[in-house]
Order: sequence, then structure tokens, then C-alpha cells
Amino acid sequence: MNKRYQLFSQQVVQWYKDHGRHDLPWRKKVTPYRIWISEIMLQQTQVKTVIPYFKNFIQKYPSQKKLSEANEDQILAAWSGLGFYRRARNIFASKEIIKKNYANRFPKEFQQIISLPGIGKSTAGAIMSLAYLDPHPILDGNVKRVISRFLKKELDLLKEAELWKLSKEMVSRDDCFSYTQGIMDLGATICTPTNPSCGMCPVNSQCLSAFKVKPFKKNKAASAKKVIVMNLSLVQTDQSFLLAKNEVDSIWKNLWLPFNSVSLNNYAQNFELISNQKIKHELTHRTLEINLKTYFSLKESEIETNQAYQWIKKDRIDEYGLPKPITKVINEL
Repeated sequence: MNKRYQLFSQQVVQWYKDHGRHDLPWRKKVTPYRIWISEIMLQQTQVKTVIPYFKNFIQKYPSQKKLSEANEDQILAAWSGLGFYRRARNIFASKEIIKKNYANRFPKEFQQIISLPGIGKSTAGAIMSLAYLDPHPILDGNVKRVISRFLKKELDLLKEAELWKLSKEMVSRDDCFSYTQGIMDLGATICTPTNPSCGMCPVNSQCLSAFKVKPFKKNKAASAKKVIVMNLSLVQTDQSFLLAKNEVDSIWKNLWLPFNSVSLNNYAQNFELISNQKIKHELTHRTLEINLKTYFSLKESEIETNQAYQWIKKDRIDEYGLPKPITKVINEL
């Protein structure tokens, strides 16, 4: 290993041992299963947001075997509110593969892991380094920023292949667990996108950008979020809610939603309109404007539709995957 890179990895390892976020729940008890779930949850989501969802998920499904017994609705229900639901669907698909091909034991080989749905090179590398102590590079946004600043290279000008090469060269062979956790923590807490704390950085004596980082420039021409309008009708009885499974390939695929209002036009006269509200829900790249009508029905009527639907008992609603804004409305009823 390049001596400079070797010193870098040693400094990151020591810094993690002294100042790392050891209290994160997936670091307290390390298993391949727990690392896998945490890494999937942490894709495109901040640590502070993930913590309560991880704790809840692990409480419901503490092991690979327990997860293998869950259906997709139950996994989506445990994920409800965390967003990017494709990740939950990938967990369901992966656990089916693990159950069938690996006897409910999380695979140990890199190529086996990267072949699972929703796992790319960086996530597979993190699992190998953290769960199996087998040194592999990772390359999330934090790591890219740390490496590019350390070498004083413009991140926009670095090719992906070059970044992977550099990341691989810098991985500690002696303590890949502390190094991998350390470089992620370093990017998340010290070498931040704006106003990095160079004075607290363990590698500032070597870093070519230390105390010289240019202020982060926001893209003034950032495109406006796409607005999606949804017209939904939520029907309830004293004991149940009428919900349909969304089988359309969208952000809420396979989640349970109120019917599209048009679909219930022929039935609305049989229900009592309780409320008509507008809900605005912000996602990362789009804004949802939901026009939601809430109705009361004296009985659980049959609906003529090709959609899969159920009258779901109110005391079992937590067993179904619902989007966050719909869960909020139901909880307030």
C-alpha cells in the first residue's frame, strides 16, 4: 500500500475507535443480517431517520429466519414511512432467494451478495467489510467527498473507475471494520458538504484541501419538483377501512391505498361524506398533492373492480404497508 494511503487508513481507524458513532444500533450487535438491513435502510436516507425504523424492524424480525416467515405486506408495513419503498420490496425478494438458495443464511461471498436485489458494489463491499471482516472498498457520497478532498481533486472530474481504484487502495487490511465505519462517519460528521470541521479531522495534516475547502455552491438552476396530483377516496365502517393494493409500477407499488375517486363514483351515493381535505406530501424529487375524500359506510360493500382490495379491520391495519400520508390520516380518524 502507498505509504500515504497507509497512514490515512491508520488515522481513520484510530479516529473511529476514539470518536466513532459506536452507539448506532446496527454497530452494537454485528451480524450479516443486521448489517444488510441497516445498509439497505441507509441508502438515500440519513442515519437519524433510519435509527427508529431499524429498531422497529429488528424488533419485529430479529433474525434471517424470522424475516423468512414474513410476507411482502408485513415487510412493507414495517417499512411504512421510511420511503423509497423499492428497498423494502428488494428485501422481500432477497430474503426469498436467501431462503431458497442459502438455507436462510445470509451469503458469505461477494458475488453472491451483489447478485441480491437492491445490492450494488458499495453495499456489498460494506457487508463484506463489516459483517465478514473481509476488506472491500465502498463508495457512497461521503467516501467520494473524503477521498476527493484528501487528494484535492475535483469530484466532478474524477471518473467512477478512478474513485473505486483509490477507495480500494485506501482500505485498511488490518482493521477493515473500523476503517469502513470510520470513513463513513468522517464524511457524515467532519468532512461535511458545507463547512467541514477541518480542525477536528484526523487526516488534516495530510489532506491537500484542509482549511481550503471552497464553500459549497448550490445549483441556482435546480429544476422544480414534479407535482403529482392524486384524487383518492377513503371509505370506513365502524370496524374497517376499504383499501386497494396498488399494483402499478410506481413509488407506492404494492402498498395499500384508498381507491381512486373515479373508481368509486358509482358507489359514493351509498356512503356518507365525512371530510374533503387536501394533503401536500414532499418527496425527494417530487411533490404529491392528494385530494382525499373520506366516507362512512354502514356495511362492507362489495366493489366491482379488477383491483385487489380488502376491507381491512382497523385493529389489523398495522399489518399492511401504507404510505406515510395515508397512515397519518387513518391514525387521526
